[in-house]
Amino acid sequence: MEPGAVVDSLLSGACVLFTLGMFSTGLSDLRHMRVTRSVDNVQFLPFLTTDVNNLSWLSYGVLKGDGTLIVVNAVGAVLQTLYILVYLHYCPRKQTLLLQTATLLGVLLMGCGYFWLMVPDPASRLQQLGLFCSVFTISMYFSPLTDLANVIKTQSTQRLSYSLTIATLLTSASWTLYGFRLRDPYITVPNLPGIFTSVIRLWLFWKYPQEKDKQHYRLLQT
Repeated sequence: MEPGAVVDSLLSGACVLFTLGMFSTGLSDLRHMRVTRSVDNVQFLPFLTTDVNNLSWLSYGVLKGDGTLIVVNAVGAVLQTLYILVYLHYCPRKQTLLLQTATLLGVLLMGCGYFWLMVPDPASRLQQLGLFCSVFTISMYFSPLTDLANVIKTQSTQRLSYSLTIATLLTSASWTLYGFRLRDPYITVPNLPGIFTSVIRLWLFWKYPQEKDKQHYRLLQT
């Protein structure tokens, strides 16, 4: 096997391993919902947006013929759909959540219909679909910036997940290298914000250690 093929295989394996590891962090929320039979302290929107993101990239992977994209996003879509169904099962008020789900799925279906029916040229379709996926992924990575501002304001990182931060950093870095290797800017560019926001989170963990928060909490209780 040529060195280039080895590098491609290693990068592909890293993308699959790290991305599925990031998706599996939602299993802790799934376990929490099943044990408590409630959705307290669990957010719905990240499950929904990640699911739509997975389905979008799955379409891009199918059109591009990229097995790595297909496998990762197919498994990711199944996991996120499972999280959504469990959340809806235990959520007492489903109307707003169902409206959000229908709206995003409607946007996704209209987008897919446009790309597959209104853009006959495969090359143009791939470019436009890649741009759509890139913009959606970038918006997802930048959406938690308000939470980071709250961390700085409260000087507490209790609401941040260290394991998810590490998983996001490794996932974003591996996909950035994978896209660079394939010379695909639609894969490379949208993962750069993931590295950026993960580094900011790691700095916040260093600046405001969670152990310090726990000690502060104990002092307030005495």
